[in-house]
Amino acid sequence: MGNTVHRTLPDSSPPARLLATRPCCGPGPERRQVLGEAPRFHTQAKGKNVRLDGHSRRATRRNSFCNGVTFTQRPIRLYEQVRLRLVAVRPGWSGALRFGFTAHDPSLMSAQDIPKYACPDLVTRPGYWAKALPENLALRDTVLAYWADRHGRVFYSVNDGEPVLFHCGVAVGGPLWALIDVYGITDEVQLLESTFAETLPPTRLSQARFSACLPPNSHDAANFDNNELENNQVVAKLGHLALGRADLRFHATRGSDVSLSADRKVACAPRPDGGRTLVFSERPLRPGESLFVEVGRPGLAAPGALPFGITSCDPGGLRPPELPADLEALLDRKEYWVVARAGPVRSGGDVLSFTLRPGGDVLLGVNGRPRGRLLCVDTTQALWAFFAVRGGAAGQLRLLGTLQSSPASTTPSGSLSGSQDDSDSDMTFSVNQSSSASESSLVTAPSSPLSPPVSPVFSPPEPADSKNGECTVCFDGEVDTVIYTCGHMCLCFNCGLRLRRQARACCPICRRPIKDVIKIYRP
Repeated sequence: MGNTVHRTLPDSSPPARLLATRPCCGPGPERRQVLGEAPRFHTQAKGKNVRLDGHSRRATRRNSFCNGVTFTQRPIRLYEQVRLRLVAVRPGWSGALRFGFTAHDPSLMSAQDIPKYACPDLVTRPGYWAKALPENLALRDTVLAYWADRHGRVFYSVNDGEPVLFHCGVAVGGPLWALIDVYGITDEVQLLESTFAETLPPTRLSQARFSACLPPNSHDAANFDNNELENNQVVAKLGHLALGRADLRFHATRGSDVSLSADRKVACAPRPDGGRTLVFSERPLRPGESLFVEVGRPGLAAPGALPFGITSCDPGGLRPPELPADLEALLDRKEYWVVARAGPVRSGGDVLSFTLRPGGDVLLGVNGRPRGRLLCVDTTQALWAFFAVRGGAAGQLRLLGTLQSSPASTTPSGSLSGSQDDSDSDMTFSVNQSSSASESSLVTAPSSPLSPPVSPVFSPPEPADSKNGECTVCFDGEVDTVIYTCGHMCLCFNCGLRLRRQARACCPICRRPIKDVIKIYRP
């Protein structure tokens, strides 16, 4: 279902009236408006296992753990809290309530448009935003409230507690309907009276917690990392420098044509042609850590793609004359070096995030929007991040800070383990694979020279009678190629050929070695 441009509907509901006073977030004299009528569940647009009561305010899931997707019958205003009571919770299943918003009118949906799961079936379509309530919060008689603000951020609170930043990027230019998936251990929910949330001041926003719980099962895995990137990016934007960790600085070792500020948080390269402008992180990145940088000066020309890389080489052991202007020269060194282009950066002041997943994938985010996997690295050793600062008027790189979004997990030998994520396109990079043989390849697909094969965590390809889907590498070509031997059908033929030619090529989904790629011809 494509995304539709909506007009804001005229507000035909009766004006809000003050019915009660209750502190939204702790004690205080604040009053908040309470709407006179609770929203109702849509009587037609619902999963096949959903049963509604006579007032359409209680939704009960019968049978199984899924097919419990529901919507509200009317749009929800900005700052209007959708308040739910978890009436029945049944242990035995995995996962709990999923909730969020949609820009699509449920009245226009057919039964075929309502899938089994909100995550990932709906959230992978344009115009749907939802995530899972942490299972430890899904208790009987819990009152959950969630709302969207004018910036497209979604917050939730449990039992009128402190607001939690859930996710962001919701399109608020048109009407939004609440999306509620009565899933897993959540058997029955009741819609309560709506209230208006207070507008959080900047100081509260910079301190807001954000939801970073791991998905309880594989159905959420494809959507988790995108949401995680969005959440981290929002926190970075809210406080600018008020991140979970502000301890990371640039290393004192740097290229001769770049200068650092006194606190080593800003790198500047005045020469238009750049020159020797390599800068490094002062310490290695931790697994699960997200690094945020602001590229260029706000209001100036776009600096283009930002050269970014990962290395096992401790910058403290390097001398400035050893740092080349051409990053390809790094591939001749004996250490482990991986070079990529992050972006494109469309304007000065854009914020990029780089998340090192425990499994070795490095995820890129641009201004709060996830771009997928930038590259894959060997996490059996300490890894420093490095950048080549673009020179000229916009030649500035500011380190905003870091966030530890998931715990680091190590094996007894010190190696790191984790999960995989989907690929992205228009990222050209090179890999130095060993000290004995330096191989450089320019491709548009990730390389995993040292990662072991793991089981897939993504949803299976779409059926043959549906849309073939987009290539997971270029996001442009139609999927028409299957990988031998793992059997994943996730590439267009051109990307498959380029990937096969790469040394130690592996499947973008399961990371098993590629022996061949086979083009599929449909009737």
